[in-house]
Amino acid sequence: MSSTSQKHKDFVAEPMGEKPVMALAGIGEVLGKRLEERGFDKAYVVLGQFLVLKKDEELFRDWLKDTCGANSKQQGDCYGCLKEWCDAFL
Repeated sequence: MSSTSQKHKDFVAEPMGEKPVMALAGIGEVLGKRLEERGFDKAYVVLGQFLVLKKDEELFRDWLKDTCGANSKQQGDCYGCLKEWCDAFL
């Protein structure tokens, strides 16, 4: 298992609030803009999709790839970030 990034640690350390989608681990400027264009402008909107997909890793990774073109590492980073946040706050 790879170590988590500082971005990941910062995200899961506190409630989500109104954080932008680019606050999610694995989501940088390019993917963030693609997600924003599709209506996923805040981290909590992506969390909503994560929950609709019942926190299923494969479904979420496929959705992220199809929605914004995330590669395997980006998919994994974002999934891990949201999963850990849910484990801590839900």
